[in-house]
Amino acid sequence: MSGPLDVAREAWGEAIPEWIEQLALQCTASSQNKVAARLGRSAALISQVLRNKYPGDLGRIEELFRGHYMAETVRCPELGTLPMHECHGWMGKARQFQSSNSLRVRMYRACQRCPRFRKGGPDE
Repeated sequence: MSGPLDVAREAWGEAIPEWIEQLALQCTASSQNKVAARLGRSAALISQVLRNKYPGDLGRIEELFRGHYMAETVRCPELGTLPMHECHGWMGKARQFQSSNSLRVRMYRACQRCPRFRKGGPDE
């Protein structure tokens, strides 16, 4: 039986992105379910990504993974430097205006002006 790294290498071939390899290694080190839970996604989605069959925006999944597991950051015009996955979270909240607190309002406005912002769903 092959592990996540073997599955990913077979599906992606020589062109396997470095972050996909790291994703597979994380799944091997803990489990696909634990990695999925940490990313806030399903194990089925992780399986599709590893098998190069995910029909959605891989860039969004890459950002979540890089933020959580590779400590990569982005420059937010409102909050400064923050992990990619936190930026992703704010973008998700900015899809719908809520005046529940002043930070949420500030971030709604900032995200709407940000070039990284996409108005569609979380994995558009």
